[in-house]
Amino acid sequence: MRQQLINYIRAGYPGIYVVSGEEARVEAELKGVAEDIGYRLFAWSILDGLVDTSDGTLHNAMDPQEVLTGIADLPERSLVLLRDLHQFLEDPNPIITRLLKNVMRVAKTEAKTLVVLGCRLMLPPELEREFVVVEFALPNRDELGVVLDNIAESAGREPRQDEERDLLLDAATGLTSIEAENAFALSVVEADGLNAAIVAREKAAAVKKNGLLEIVKTSPTLENIGGLDLLKGWLTQRQDAFGRMAQEYGLPSPKGLLIIGIPGTGKSLTAKATASVFQRPLLKLDAGRIYAGLVGQSEENLRSVIRTVEAIAPCVLWIDEIEKAFSGSKSSGTTDGGTASRVFGTFLSWMQERTSSVFIVATANDVNQLPPELLRKGRFDELFFVDIPDSGEREAIWRIQIAKYRRDPDQFDVQQLASISDGLTGSEIEQAFIDALYAAFSDDREPAPDTVQQVLSDLVPLSRLMNDQITGLRKWAQGRTRPATTQDVTQSRRRIQY
Repeated sequence: MRQQLINYIRAGYPGIYVVSGEEARVEAELKGVAEDIGYRLFAWSILDGLVDTSDGTLHNAMDPQEVLTGIADLPERSLVLLRDLHQFLEDPNPIITRLLKNVMRVAKTEAKTLVVLGCRLMLPPELEREFVVVEFALPNRDELGVVLDNIAESAGREPRQDEERDLLLDAATGLTSIEAENAFALSVVEADGLNAAIVAREKAAAVKKNGLLEIVKTSPTLENIGGLDLLKGWLTQRQDAFGRMAQEYGLPSPKGLLIIGIPGTGKSLTAKATASVFQRPLLKLDAGRIYAGLVGQSEENLRSVIRTVEAIAPCVLWIDEIEKAFSGSKSSGTTDGGTASRVFGTFLSWMQERTSSVFIVATANDVNQLPPELLRKGRFDELFFVDIPDSGEREAIWRIQIAKYRRDPDQFDVQQLASISDGLTGSEIEQAFIDALYAAFSDDREPAPDTVQQVLSDLVPLSRLMNDQITGLRKWAQGRTRPATTQDVTQSRRRIQY
């Protein structure tokens, strides 16, 4: 990052917009840049005015117009950090916009560079071509290691250099320097030592604050999924693909997986289990919340997600019902001024060009809403179709669900249950057993096979309610996707039979 800033300044760029929420860290980096290239660093805020960081000299210029006008009086080879100016660009004042243009035109000839620092990109169209945008990455492991060592030293403990240190740094990856420092310090207070679990808990809370990403703490395993043998085998084959041996072998990191299918058939459960297979943290993206009302906010939200995900990498990114996030990209030009189209384009570019070890698991119910660009080969490693479970899968699901609610599957004729639940999805089977538990509880007894059969006789399955849509989805998936389950050519169309 430092070398990139040095190159821009030496090339004569008069305006740099740095996107970061870490003011102290950015200022420290700019001080290093100024020292390396022989510049003087001035820092401005709306409360402190303009300060010469080399000697603390204060220039009483609180108003943004004052500071922009006063830049002309600064010596050549000056670097000016403008902390709060971005807030005046959200609803731009034409005077400030014109002053910025004039100042940068002169600054280019006097070896001066203006650095606008903001937590998000807020440039009006009039200034978009005037600034180069630099997204200040979250601290890497080495930088977090310095923070960890400082906390350990201040707490009177020796800096750790063992496996526990790696766990602590893994837990802190994706936090800002201040967030990591606070999490480490809280760990010392709560556990009387450095505890990775506490740091991970604080990271989960920090990531969730913006409402876009959520760290899923507990993930099921493939054993919690009934059936889907081909999909499970595909994941298991790649479970070591993020390791060092895979890199030395020359394997590229897996890109991702798109799971298409009928609601309730285990797509989301498989997405969660993927994190367990790869032994990586699972982040869930609420794609619908990316879109915001302010101009440029949606694009910045996506960039913020990408920065966080790449900082936490290697990880698994789960996007549930991805079609709802990008279904409006085609008509975006007439409905939202092109916002959805730009967000979708940015997401596609990142999917294609990313080098970080982020494995994307996306699920979709309605393929008709998926943009064709998303389905092109190369976006995902594989597309799987999940159908209604067959007899063997239903038997496995019954066993899993009965055991999940602390009953013995051997006390039930699961083969018979699998037969009479033909056409039900996995979620419907679970709900049927829950309903049987309620019925048995109200009668003050344990659930019996006849209780479950009675519940099933009253159930109208999704396969009957959405028969036409499911038939259409099966036709679309034929030849376009891989089946998640080994096909049984003797299997009849799955109808409810009682």
